[in-house]
Amino acid sequence: MFLLRRSTQTQSHPEDLNLEKDAKVSELRAALGPLSGRCLKYCNDACLRRYLEARNWNVDKAKKMLEETLKWRATYKPEEIRWHEIAHEGETGKAFRSNFHDMLGRTVLIMRPGMQNTNSPEDNVRHIVYLLENSVLNLPEGQEQMSWLIDFTGFSLSTNISIKAARDIINILQSHYPERLAMALLYNPPKIFQAFYKAVKYFLDPKTAQKVSFVYPNSKSSDNFMKTLFDLENLPCEFGGKATLKYDHEEFSRMMAEDDVKTAKLWGFDERPYPIMNGHSGAAVAQEPMPISPPAS
Repeated sequence: MFLLRRSTQTQSHPEDLNLEKDAKVSELRAALGPLSGRCLKYCNDACLRRYLEARNWNVDKAKKMLEETLKWRATYKPEEIRWHEIAHEGETGKAFRSNFHDMLGRTVLIMRPGMQNTNSPEDNVRHIVYLLENSVLNLPEGQEQMSWLIDFTGFSLSTNISIKAARDIINILQSHYPERLAMALLYNPPKIFQAFYKAVKYFLDPKTAQKVSFVYPNSKSSDNFMKTLFDLENLPCEFGGKATLKYDHEEFSRMMAEDDVKTAKLWGFDERPYPIMNGHSGAAVAQEPMPISPPAS
């Protein structure tokens, strides 16, 4: 009887829990103080909730984390990266936003480290940051997270990105895009990847590490797992599905150029799109655009 009474007393109703979280959001907003420009646009209620969730609803820790992100965004300016600047990184289709979603409607990023085509850690990171911003831009209404599918076909330590680039990408994802990653599925990683993963895993926080899953072909448990996450009719055969995976760099470049215009409008500045001349160079520039600079935040 005592245990039952104690359990009843400590249970929280969902309505009460939501009110508590709403109060935390309000507390965090007050702690941040007045915001303007892009900072104000970035810090909507959903954003504050993600940072609170990432810090177990500790307002002080969430405030510190969010302020670090605002500093990073002010200097790195991820919303200003344009496809034509990093299109060369995507020529082989080593990383791109797919044209399908998972079962929950989340945007899917496909990565193929075996198709690594450059050796600049800075450009590797900038390319992924661009795709993170683009994935967020294309999230369906009501959806906050994205899924990563990583195909290890052709992987070798000589073609993989550097430890430095991987570390920087992990740090940016965890520090400045909290609660954006729903899951990262590593499909058929070879044994030689284990050494690389051991080095990279050191930089993963426990929450992120829990979202990483190893998936293998010809494995019943892996097959069943993928069926719960994706419609096999849409899932490429490289990941155990029935669809054909095709990356058309020229077409993808056109899509990104159109999205760049949407990004500019979202953040309050306007610019003409860069014409796409051919798929080899990505987005070739026929005429230099004249972007209108937004007011400083």
